[in-house]
Amino acid sequence: MKPQYFVGILFATSLYWMYLLYSPFILSITIAALLAVSTSNLQEALEKLFHNRFLAALSSSFLLAVLFFVPLGYFLATLSIKLNSLEPQVFIDIETYIRGFISNPPEYLTFLKPFAIDAIQDLNINSITANALSLTGTIGAFSAGFLKNAFLVIIFYFFAQYNGAFVVEFLKRVVQMSVDETTLLAKELSSVMSVVFYSIIVTAMFEGILFGVAVSLMGYNGILFGIMYGFASLIPVVGGVLMWLPFMLYEFSVGDASSAIFIALYSIIVISIIADTFIKPLIIKEINNRLLKDDDTRINELVIFFAIIAGLATFGFWGMILGPAITAFFLTILKLFEARTKECDN
Repeated sequence: MKPQYFVGILFATSLYWMYLLYSPFILSITIAALLAVSTSNLQEALEKLFHNRFLAALSSSFLLAVLFFVPLGYFLATLSIKLNSLEPQVFIDIETYIRGFISNPPEYLTFLKPFAIDAIQDLNINSITANALSLTGTIGAFSAGFLKNAFLVIIFYFFAQYNGAFVVEFLKRVVQMSVDETTLLAKELSSVMSVVFYSIIVTAMFEGILFGVAVSLMGYNGILFGIMYGFASLIPVVGGVLMWLPFMLYEFSVGDASSAIFIALYSIIVISIIADTFIKPLIIKEINNRLLKDDDTRINELVIFFAIIAGLATFGFWGMILGPAITAFFLTILKLFEARTKECDN
């Protein structure tokens, strides 16, 4: 057997056992690595500020936890507490209002009455309450799992930032690609992921603030519901509806029709139509232009926008990171093929 074959077998065997060993952490490691790539410019700025890689990595990890994970952890913990403290009377009031509204709808909705009556035949308040309690347990379990994964992501993120330069240089020497090709691949992925990360943070904060201000005027916890809307806005199409629809139904159930109509119209017109449809792509475009000065590394903001949507639809929450990363990697590989084809033609 040739020595290179033996080394190849040893490598494949070790790779298989490494997969078995680290398979529970692959997602966390991947997300941490992509987040480190996304914030590489921040790491460089902190290293220049502190003149110390360890302090820079520690600071960037702390900022990630504060800006990204602490709000979501606060939302999950608070939501679990709120659901546990809900009184059954709340569900009874909502059911009573819905039945009363359907029995005596406004004149312009009278034509929907036969369909609505059939729809509420199976409405059972006991099953709704049981489902709510079941949802509380599910959210509690998800919260515990998410906080564990978030902790792992932050730990891996710290090591990725601290040892990232060494790992990148090592991979450049190991992979069977030229220095120019590996540099292009790293540059493209870093550029796109930076745009994605900062776009997600800015747009989620922007829409969350808009919703938080509105519900604050209605007397609710604007911080909590602003955070909830910010993360819900990442869900394609129905994200915002999951937030404002329960508010509208609750306000109707307590007899405050003006607040119910206000939150529905405000959420649809101001947030969903103006902010999400028109302003969000402009935010991505502006961040794209500011971060990517080189036209060769710039990717159309609509491609990034749809990559985020596709990632969320396919992979869930972490898809907003994975979707653009996969897209950027694929487009960069196409550029490498194009460059090699031109070399062959010449």
